[in-house]
Amino acid sequence: MPAAEVIPAPPSFLHALLAGGVAGFTVDVALYPIDTLKTRLQSPQGFAKAGGTRGVYAGIGAVSVGSAPGAALFFVTYEGLKPAVSNALGGGPDSETRSHMASACLAQAAGCLFRVPTEVVKSRMQTRASGDGALAVARAVAAGPEGAAELYRGLGATLLREVPFALVQFPLYERLKMEWGRVRGTKVTTLQGAACGSMAGCVAGSLMTPLDVVKTRMMLGADAAGVSYKGAGDVIVRVFREEGAAVLYSGVGPRTVWIGLGGFVFFGAYEGAKDTLQSASTIF
Repeated sequence: MPAAEVIPAPPSFLHALLAGGVAGFTVDVALYPIDTLKTRLQSPQGFAKAGGTRGVYAGIGAVSVGSAPGAALFFVTYEGLKPAVSNALGGGPDSETRSHMASACLAQAAGCLFRVPTEVVKSRMQTRASGDGALAVARAVAAGPEGAAELYRGLGATLLREVPFALVQFPLYERLKMEWGRVRGTKVTTLQGAACGSMAGCVAGSLMTPLDVVKTRMMLGADAAGVSYKGAGDVIVRVFREEGAAVLYSGVGPRTVWIGLGGFVFFGAYEGAKDTLQSASTIF
């Protein structure tokens, strides 16, 4: 007789908020050098001119400020929407995957409100488009032709990458956890949840690399000759015409490694922090 499906209790608003913040800060700071190398590989300047292997922590200040609130907002939205969307779809096992997909997509859109300005500043510092500190770079970006809206340059391209990524990663992550828990007859451990997140991230990250390249180019704002990009479509057309389709997979190796490791750290930190907070709340 097969083991019964194990459905753990959802976290509270506060627990999702705090655990999400811990997860976002931990993964972005721990794996920042790999992200820098990936961004430089995707830069239109070329890897060496964008900084090569030097100064791989450039821009980490911006990430330190923006990662925790972005991840916290994501998980609060995701965990809050899952039961509501599942009920709206009629409940039952058949609605779970669809609720995970819809909740993850909406949560990613919410998280981008914090993440995109951080990414804009970080990308310019990582590729040496600016040698100033994070605050100075943010001010310089906001002083551009479109004002503060410049900090949201690449928002559309980011959503174009993040929403399909979430559409693949989170249902796969939840399914892996569920199946593993079913085999064990109990909920997965923190390390097992981390492994599920890593596997799901590797699959989604490699598939979505072209969208990540488009996002990076949009945030950098111009090609190697300084000619501005007019939108995601313009980036794709010019990359195909001037550099070749293979460029859309620039950085796929570091990106897959980064997201695989990142998925392990991110989901491990989230599951660990969530379990710790839930255990502490039962004691106190």
